[in-house]
Amino acid sequence: MREAGLTFSLLPDRREVTDAVIFAGESITDRETRFSRTAAFRDANPGGMAQALERLSLHPASYPEPVLFDGLRGLNEVRHAALAFPKARFVTLDAPDTVRVQRLLGRGDAFDRVGSHRSQVTGQEQPRTSSLEPRDSQRLEALQSVEGIEGVFSRDEIVGLSQLEEDLGEVVGKVRIVVTERRHYDPRAANAFLRTLNGNRVLSVDTTLESPDDVAGRILKWWHA
Repeated sequence: MREAGLTFSLLPDRREVTDAVIFAGESITDRETRFSRTAAFRDANPGGMAQALERLSLHPASYPEPVLFDGLRGLNEVRHAALAFPKARFVTLDAPDTVRVQRLLGRGDAFDRVGSHRSQVTGQEQPRTSSLEPRDSQRLEALQSVEGIEGVFSRDEIVGLSQLEEDLGEVVGKVRIVVTERRHYDPRAANAFLRTLNGNRVLSVDTTLESPDDVAGRILKWWHA
């Protein structure tokens, strides 16, 4: 966005604030463990990351306005931020969960890790896989064993994920990250709340329809509107 012409100060991102404020410097690398620990923080602090941001103090000379933070998630966080920071404006960058899995696979970030996974076929009736090749059938069964997957992805989406070319362990791991995140944060509820805010406080962008440069341009135009 700086290249597009927007001057701003960037706060430490969600990961850094979580490590410093919620984990108090403890090193936690497994994504599912991080989700469960931040959930425990939210039990005591319903505003989650927005409440953590309230604990930060900034020197105006080091962080001239506007100040940007990347990483609010879920209804409670955006609602708390909207009330605690009445001048705050919000940009939602949306993408389908299948796209998010593919982006996690493609970005090669060592942070995107979960604990070891062993496929388990439950006693529940499994969808028919007779039309799939044996390899695809095995991959599909591995994905179906991910707890909660059917609450996030449709049957056709799960089949599509099973046919990705990446290593099965990597695919399952990234799917587990997305499923676990959705278990803790509901983007639909957050977006519905943001649509109730007055004025020009919210910009919603479907990142599958626009390039990064186009997104930056839209944000710049919206910010100066």
